[in-house]
Amino acid sequence: MAATIDQTLPENKPMRTPRHLTESGAVRALLIGVALLLVGAIILLPLATVITQAFSKGWDAYAAALRDPDALAALRLTLITAAIAVPLNTLFGLAAAWAITKFKFRGKQLLVTLIDLPFAVSPVISGLIYVLLFGAQGLLGPWLQEHNVSIIFATPGIVLATMFVTFPFVARELLPLMEEQGVQDEEAAVTLGARGFRVFFKVTLPNVKWGLLYGMILCNARAMGEFGAVSVVSGHIRGETNTLPLHIEILYNEYKFSAAFAVASLLMLLAVVTLIVKSVVESRIHRN
Repeated sequence: MAATIDQTLPENKPMRTPRHLTESGAVRALLIGVALLLVGAIILLPLATVITQAFSKGWDAYAAALRDPDALAALRLTLITAAIAVPLNTLFGLAAAWAITKFKFRGKQLLVTLIDLPFAVSPVISGLIYVLLFGAQGLLGPWLQEHNVSIIFATPGIVLATMFVTFPFVARELLPLMEEQGVQDEEAAVTLGARGFRVFFKVTLPNVKWGLLYGMILCNARAMGEFGAVSVVSGHIRGETNTLPLHIEILYNEYKFSAAFAVASLLMLLAVVTLIVKSVVESRIHRN
């Protein structure tokens, strides 16, 4: 007679309640209170101060500060810089993440290290590097002057400095996502006859579209708010090389506090819009 296998299932044991849910009501209330206090003191209070100071001299003064030609030029330069830096860093980040996670090649770890380099270097140092490279006394400065090419104290230098600082954001958002997905979908597509960029556009890109958009949002937010690197390479030329953060600094140093906070409120509005878009994208990512 064949031996029988005991397939008796173990008795169902009650699931253990997570430890953080077993704390007393007083402890939970204390933790929530501390969190709300910190959020209020560090985030909400400064935002409220910006708004109240911006309108401290009335609507007319607020509108005049935003209509000022220097403020409009700073806004325009900020948007132009972001419009150039974000797409270029998006193309690089997408290509780098695709290569690192989907292919094997020598120097892969070195590429990952170089992507992380802007996180380890102070923005001021990165701006100084461009001055030493493209400035009048820099390595390429004399050649640039001979050919009437302006990089430092001009828009190209500001774009380059912003690109360096925002360099890792898209790639760093995509790398863990594409690493987790593996190469099974791409291999299946190749088995069915797809090749090269067709695999990328039909399989890889749709799988990471929300992560890509999230990385672009973070990159754009940093590009619009960057101060250190841009301050070094801009030259602080009014109406020409001042972005919004630099223009705010100049107004504040000139004791034009109401105008400075008015322009700061505009930058804050851009940040709020960015956060709203970021929250929408995060919800879509979790849903998918």
